[in-house]
Amino acid sequence: MTSRTITQTVTFRRPFRLSGLEEILPAGDYLTETEEERLEGLSFSAYRKTMVLVYLPQRPGSAGRTETLWIEPADLEQALAQDKATSGQSG
Repeated sequence: MTSRTITQTVTFRRPFRLSGLEEILPAGDYLTETEEERLEGLSFSAYRKTMVLVYLPQRPGSAGRTETLWIEPADLEQALAQDKATSGQSG
């Protein structure tokens, strides 16, 4: 199967939680990489998200080490939707 990786920055306006992580993450910009695989047998190009990597900010005292969290695509979408709803944004 053909796959692709999409790198983007997502912004959380309020502190938030992600599935698989006990702590509350601070508001801010987070670099993400979304892995998608091409759906075969269609007459048009379509992809399905298979996983998302979220690069977490450095913690104080971590000596320059960056942490990466693997999450389900739906978990990131849910966290972003909740952030948007609680931030009072539209559209």
